[in-house]
Amino acid sequence: MESDAAGRGSGKIYVLDTSVIIYDHDAIQKFAEHDVAIPITVLEELDGFKKGNDSKNFSAREFIRFIDGISKEHLLQDWVPLNGPERGRFRVILSGRPECDAPRAEEFFDGSKADNKILSAALSLQRAEPEKAVILVTKDIALRLKAKALNLRAEDYEAGKVNDLSLLYSGKSLVEHVASELVGTIHEEGRIPAQSLTSAEIVKNHFFIIRNGKKSALGYFNAAERTVERIEKQTVYGVTARNAEQAFAVHALLKPEIKLVTLHGAAGTGKTLLALACALEQRSSFRQILVTRPAVPLGNKDIGFLPGDIASKLGPYMEPLWDNLKFIKGQFSEKDAAAKRIDEMLRLNKIEITPLTYIRGRSLSDVILIVDEAQNLTPHEVKTVVTRAGRNTKIVLTGDVRQIDTPYLDARSNGLAYLTDRLKGHELFAHVTLEKGERSELANLASDLL
Repeated sequence: MESDAAGRGSGKIYVLDTSVIIYDHDAIQKFAEHDVAIPITVLEELDGFKKGNDSKNFSAREFIRFIDGISKEHLLQDWVPLNGPERGRFRVILSGRPECDAPRAEEFFDGSKADNKILSAALSLQRAEPEKAVILVTKDIALRLKAKALNLRAEDYEAGKVNDLSLLYSGKSLVEHVASELVGTIHEEGRIPAQSLTSAEIVKNHFFIIRNGKKSALGYFNAAERTVERIEKQTVYGVTARNAEQAFAVHALLKPEIKLVTLHGAAGTGKTLLALACALEQRSSFRQILVTRPAVPLGNKDIGFLPGDIASKLGPYMEPLWDNLKFIKGQFSEKDAAAKRIDEMLRLNKIEITPLTYIRGRSLSDVILIVDEAQNLTPHEVKTVVTRAGRNTKIVLTGDVRQIDTPYLDARSNGLAYLTDRLKGHELFAHVTLEKGERSELANLASDLL
């Protein structure tokens, strides 16, 4: 998808498939002055998605309502003007009837599949509108390849994507070869002027590893005072930060002024464990600790195939969160007050582990919310989560932006990367990328060599 400024004056028609609508129900408003069309098969698929409480069900309902609104005075086989300045037009393409003897995908692929009906509709539009460039927009890589095999232009939907993943904000900087007295000053006085680190990136809530030979210090940029303050490695509820990035994460998680924290890192870097431990450390500051994660279907099967009631179905998805909580509890003896406190908080529902689906519609006040595996959320889903925040609420999102478990997201288009990219430098936001695995030597070996 091109930006609003791209291609002005040129005639283009973008054909959207269902995956784009599910990813962003406002997608048809993102193509500037160009025309947008959807095959009728997409409407049929959205009709099947409209019931339910998942984000895809919400997107389907919102899109259907929008199309209903703009079509009150129009027939959808005609081009309908889209609302807003310098917007193009919209129409529905009938998949079942070829226009102008257009080639049909069913001649080459299984004609009963919805994807192939969408391809046929786009091909018929391409033949009917020879003066315009017809482009299929889909999050489905296989569908893009099939389109190109049939000489139909196809693109990914680019809205909400991070431009360059290698440049994604890491939250920290390594500043080497600084004057030795500077390292001594931050150790002795606890802070140094921010302008002392002339080669470093200076944004709000940024972290530093300051090094001169064997001497080093960890620091945090205090934007209000324009200083870099020393950070110590802390132990929180039995869990001790083992490396610089974990120390940065603990600092951000415990700082009351920071209301939103994102933690990126591969498995075993301690993201979820630190978030839970810091939440328990701050238990007196919040009414409830709410821990959640998206229930990504196993093996592309919906949770309905699992046996039992809803609690039994969702149990396997939540088990990793329970494992982290058990690990924290295991740092204490059974008779220790800290271990008993966790049991008491669970009994009183002060700690709640719940699927992300149940968060929609709730207003979360006086809560610390931890969202695990947030890389499996779309930008819209992340926005939905963050906008649940009420008074005295802190939100923590953890995940690995390179380990995506859903078919229509990737490292650049997932909500966790999008949020990190958009909120960099805001006073309410802090981010840390954790790089060193701390789970075990065996886990590190597998991560490095396999």
